[in-house]
Amino acid sequence: MNQTPSLRTVDIHMHLLSKEAKFTRFYDRLAIRFFARKLGADPAALLARPHEAYRDTVIRRVGESKHMAKTVIFGVDAKVDENGRELHRDPTVCATNEEVWDLHTRAPDLIVPFMSVNPLRPDAIERLERYAETGFKGMKFLQNYWNVDTREKRFRPFFEKLAELKLPIIVHIGSESSVHSHRACERLEMLEGPLEAGVTTIAAHMGLEYSPLRLLKAFSKNPKHFGDNYHRLLKMLETHDNLYADISAVLTPVRAKALPHLARQERIHEKLLFGTDFPVPFTTLWNTHDLPLAMCRRLSKIENPFDRYIETVLAYFPPESPLWSNWKKVLPDIQ
Repeated sequence: MNQTPSLRTVDIHMHLLSKEAKFTRFYDRLAIRFFARKLGADPAALLARPHEAYRDTVIRRVGESKHMAKTVIFGVDAKVDENGRELHRDPTVCATNEEVWDLHTRAPDLIVPFMSVNPLRPDAIERLERYAETGFKGMKFLQNYWNVDTREKRFRPFFEKLAELKLPIIVHIGSESSVHSHRACERLEMLEGPLEAGVTTIAAHMGLEYSPLRLLKAFSKNPKHFGDNYHRLLKMLETHDNLYADISAVLTPVRAKALPHLARQERIHEKLLFGTDFPVPFTTLWNTHDLPLAMCRRLSKIENPFDRYIETVLAYFPPESPLWSNWKKVLPDIQ
């Protein structure tokens, strides 16, 4: 494995922990003690002050990274009803746009802020305009959590405003395990609304699907078990000029199986974007990709979590791959 210090890229997909995040459950505390150091964070600080500790960790680790120049960071808007009344706000992932902006102001050279606005809000378009004027560079859309079908005509003005503002949108496609998800809104069809309105649209996680009830298929390396969304997305990337896809969370065991297959789909590499889905835990040692164990051991010893992630993906997408520079196409104003 060759280190590549000259490679500098942008992570297109990273979450901010909400200020309301608390790790009080026994499982949470156990998981944090197990994963925190591998993610570059101090377990005690993360348990005591989740938002602040995570915020400081991101700034420090991105700043130290040899390969990551910047990262896109976003929260997730709350789930609301037809009148805009709040129904649910996940205490972990629902960081506010204001919290994202605060992080950006602390490290403007490292953090690219994306907003999140639920289109069911009566003032959704006004919010888009206000946050765009503030300086947000794109949008995170979690329609499967909000139970929003992008194909409904009432959302057309929302997407047209995004197109007018020239802001890209990241749309979750495929299986979801972090928050309650409406399965019908995980489908590839959720890309139709923004695509038809002319928005630069990014399909998150390559649309990969899995079921915890079907473990053999969930970890199978046979492409036929990757899900219909994945295979249809590969074809759509060839036919839609304003469609891209990110590989975020690709080092989780239920998605890493697809890396060898995806690396062979060279015809669509011009449309792929690098992303991590940080702080979702990942593993470079025991996983479902096909890297040799000796290489995995070397990779697992890389201290910086982002460099560890990038060096692993480099085994499939070498430095000259457009994967590492395609971010310039969707964020042309970012230097």
